[in-house]
Amino acid sequence: MAHNPDDAALVGRCLGGDNAAFDKLISRYKRQVFSVIYRMVRNPADAEDLAQDTFIKAFRALSSYDPKFPFITWLFKIAHNTAIDHLRSNKAQVLSLDIEESPLQDECFDQTLMDSIDALSDKSMIDKALATLPPVYREILALRHQQEFSYSEISEALGIPEGTVKIRLFRARNLMKEKMLTLGYPGP
Repeated sequence: MAHNPDDAALVGRCLGGDNAAFDKLISRYKRQVFSVIYRMVRNPADAEDLAQDTFIKAFRALSSYDPKFPFITWLFKIAHNTAIDHLRSNKAQVLSLDIEESPLQDECFDQTLMDSIDALSDKSMIDKALATLPPVYREILALRHQQEFSYSEISEALGIPEGTVKIRLFRARNLMKEKMLTLGYPGP
């Protein structure tokens, strides 16, 4: 994801008392934040509330933002934590973060699956398959393939090591492949 150099300037203006600068940041990122949260909670009303909470938390913590890093990565970390807190408070099942290492080749994931999914014209089938995945896997697929975050950006946003990002993506793609086959997609 491209780093927008204007973000740091807007944060600086906001810290100087210009609240309109934060409104510009909200306008710039509200759809992306909503989208990532929605992929986790699967409820539009909750996602809207959580996106709003994310921006309130971001505003309150703005002085902790480090302009050396993309603002969106910092913001997504807040969104992720807000959604996870919501899921936990609603006693939704969140997968354990104790993921054992598995032998993976860094860039050798099932890319043909993702190419096939991207090429599918039936978006509802993809949404149905995604909806059945645990929130942790929906989120990581959304960050990687919808928001086009790099592994390091996902690692930063979720506060997990890059190796864990790769493992979760591998597992999420395999689960997605199984779900797509279950829904009748013949596969690549």
